[in-house]
This record gives sequence, structure tokens and C-alpha cells, in this order.
Amino acid sequence: MELFDLALIWAFIIGFGIIMYVLMDGFDLGIGILFPFAPKEEDRDTMMNTVAPVWDGNETWLVLGGAGLLAAFPLVYSTILPALYIGVFLLLAGLIFRGVAFEFRFKARTSRYLWNWAFAGGSTVASFAQGAVVGAYIQGFEITNRVYTGGALDWLTPFTVLTGFGLMAGYALLGSTWLIMKTEGRLQDWAYRITIPLLLGVLVVFAMISVWTPFVDEAVKNRWFSNLSIIWILPVLALLCAFQIFRSVRNRFEGMPFVATVGLFIFTYLGLIVSRWPYVVPPEYTLWDASSAYGSQLFLLLGLLFVIPIVLVYTAWTYWVFRGKVRAGEGYH
Repeated sequence: MELFDLALIWAFIIGFGIIMYVLMDGFDLGIGILFPFAPKEEDRDTMMNTVAPVWDGNETWLVLGGAGLLAAFPLVYSTILPALYIGVFLLLAGLIFRGVAFEFRFKARTSRYLWNWAFAGGSTVASFAQGAVVGAYIQGFEITNRVYTGGALDWLTPFTVLTGFGLMAGYALLGSTWLIMKTEGRLQDWAYRITIPLLLGVLVVFAMISVWTPFVDEAVKNRWFSNLSIIWILPVLALLCAFQIFRSVRNRFEGMPFVATVGLFIFTYLGLIVSRWPYVVPPEYTLWDASSAYGSQLFLLLGLLFVIPIVLVYTAWTYWVFRGKVRAGEGYH
């Protein structure tokens, strides 16, 4: 007897893992995107030191979300992954380059500039690939009898290129507001200066995506425009967060710009979920169609109930231990 809707529970867990990854790995990807534009090499050292203690732990959520997706919704892997092989490869390659650069840059002397570009390039490619994959999910996939029948490059369209650049801008905004919160002096002043232009860029790209999306998929258009419902509170709240970023930067608040940027991402993410709910393989298959056997989901869920609290505790502890400002010449390495 099925006492609980495990597909719904797993959808919540995976969705939580994804947004945790986006928020917690997004700001250090954003720092990588901003890396070439930092005022001085010393500032690049400080930028990297602000995330050095936490960046690898942040990627736990990517592993959790990916493994949970395979276990709970195998149809998603068997249909969507073939459509996104190249995009996912670029994402993983970018993350690998960034991770290697984290460890080698601090030891390098004559080759440090190469690791600077590896860190920046890996972060940029990974961010763009993530955004393009999200865009491909919005526009849907060509599925026949639960098999992907499209081409290898169907995921790469003008719309997905726009979403790729949009996420890059969003991560750069997260990175700049993180630097406002974690640094001081010249580097913090630079972060204050670039945050407003980045915010305007994010709003412009997000507005273009919002106007374009209804023309990409009729179901999304009907969801948002068939009747004015409570879901419209999400873009309103996102705009309020954007206004709060602008206001707090103008007043030189330190923590609020980052908090408001996190809110901007959360409400945008919820808007994406609302647009496609309950389809996990758009445009045809819902989360119940794609779910694995009830017994399999229950068995894995029992193990995950022990893992998630441990991950949350050590993540919170890490951020608590390494709280406060990071100054030039100080750092984890």
C-alpha cells in the first residue's frame, strides 16, 4: 500500500538540492567569471580565498541532485541526457578545470597566469552550459515512445544561448555581492561599482527570456497568461529583490545585496518550476510517469534521510567557521 506520494517527495528533495547547488556554487562560479577583470593580482588571491574553504563542499548538492534524479526518475536520464550530452560534458569539463585551478594556482609561480585563465574559463564555460541546459529544458525535447529522437545539437538554439548568457550574468551578480560581503577596501569598492551594471544586465536578459519563453512553448504561455493567478506574485517578488539590491548597494550595505540576490534567484527558480510543473520530461511526461518503482524510491529515501541532515550540518558549520572578512594575505591556503 502506498502511504505517501514518494514521487512528489523526491521531486521536492531534488529541487531543493538543485537550488542549493545553484546558490552555493553560483557565487564561486561568479567569482571565476569576474576573475579576469579584478583590479590586481593580489585581489584575485583574495577573491579565490573567499571561496577556497567552501567551494568543493558546495558541489555536494550537485552530486546529491544528480544521484537522486537517477534513482527516483530514471526516465529523465534515459531521455534527457542523450539530448544534452554535449552541454553536460561542457558543464563537467568546466567544473574540472575550475577545480584543478583552485589547487594549482596557489602553488604556481611562472605559470600562474595559465591557472588564472583555467579558473576563469572553467567557471565561464560551466555557467554558460548550465544556463543553456535550463533553456533546453524550457523549450522541451523531441521524445517518441520514451526515446529521444532529436539531434545532438538541438539543445543549442538562440533561446538557449540567451539563457546561457543570462545565467552567466546572474552568477557574476552573485559573485560581486559575495565579494561585497566578504572583502573590504579596494576590492570591495570595485565589487560595489560593478554590481549595479551587472544587475541591469541580469534584468535585461531576464526580461528578454520572459518575453521569448511564451513563444517557445505554448503550454508555458497558457500557464502564465490563460488567467492572472497567484503565480504572478513570483516575478513581483523577484523585482522587489532586484530593487533591494539596487537600494542596498547605493547605501553601501554589506550583507543585504547578497541576501537580496539569493532571493532573486529563488523566485526566478520557483517561476521556472511553476512554468513546467508537473512535467519533468517536457512536453509529455510528468514526474509520476518518470518515477521508478515505489519500493526503490522508499529504500533510497530512508538512506537519504540520514545523509541530508549531515550535509546541512557540516555545510552550516563550514560557513560558520570561515565567517567574516577575508583580507589580503589571509586565506585558507
